[in-house]
Amino acid sequence: MYTTLKAVHVTAVVLSGAGFLLRYLLRLAQVPAAQGRFVRALPHVVDTVLLASAISLAVIGRFNPLVTPWLAAKITALIVYIVAGAAALSGPPAQRVPAFIAAAAAFAYIVSVALTKNPLGPLIWITA
Repeated sequence: MYTTLKAVHVTAVVLSGAGFLLRYLLRLAQVPAAQGRFVRALPHVVDTVLLASAISLAVIGRFNPLVTPWLAAKITALIVYIVAGAAALSGPPAQRVPAFIAAAAAFAYIVSVALTKNPLGPLIWITA
């Protein structure tokens, strides 16, 4: 069960990141389809699967973010990713590029923490 949930979670992570990048590029190019119902609704489905699988993995694996530093770091970075991602897609035009960079960095950090199980994320290789 854990292995299946992890596969679903990883797939949802890839789809979520790719979807965010695609929506940002469509928005940047001012493609009308970027405001279409499907393009706007699909991320909610993917992110719901992502969140449900994350919670399920945490429960099954008995990971408590209050005592598991890497999980707390991921949750904190997730909040940054959500806020920056929203600004990148619908904030004032002057803020969209910096917000996209911040969201992409947060996403990369979240993935690195997931892979290393260390809140230092990519810095673990520098400090080793």
